[in-house]
Amino acid sequence: MSAPRFVIQVFLYQITPQIWRKFSIPASYSFLQLSDAIQDAMGWDNKHPHEFRHGKGKRLTDVIGPIGLEDQVPPGGEFQNELTLTLADYVGKKRLPMRLLYRYDFAEDWIHEVVIEAKEPGDEPGPKMIGGARACPPEDFGGVFQYMEALTGQIGWYRGEYNPEAFDIKDVVFGGKSRNPKKKRLR
Repeated sequence: MSAPRFVIQVFLYQITPQIWRKFSIPASYSFLQLSDAIQDAMGWDNKHPHEFRHGKGKRLTDVIGPIGLEDQVPPGGEFQNELTLTLADYVGKKRLPMRLLYRYDFAEDWIHEVVIEAKEPGDEPGPKMIGGARACPPEDFGGVFQYMEALTGQIGWYRGEYNPEAFDIKDVVFGGKSRNPKKKRLR
């Protein structure tokens, strides 16, 4: 018998053309494991703080994150520990799709829309990449505004080897940099 999985789609906000990833992940995964999967799928280095935000309507006052972020919760919001909250517990019997925000690197404020699209059976023990488009911005690039200016040639300070159109699903390896020798070599 296969275990339930969720199909997750992630979009990086305020960037056009759109940068997105789609993968499936075990329903038993914690939100920390979901964060790690997002980091691997997007190509981030997982070296900055992160949090998930959700709530009713446009009021995203509830925070799911690491212990220590409790002071980031807006008035009227609630904090949940990402280590103990699983995707299955979060979704419960609610109808899909469900949306929440994933915020990474509070200084540059990369905001991702995370859509839990569907529940499906599956036998894979970990995340499985389904699709995506375009390269994620380089780490420590300066945020959305500087990224968009660099893409349009308005600022020329970035002369690195970055192709914004490049994305190959085969290059995504889940498991983090410490368990991914291909990514470690890039340092």
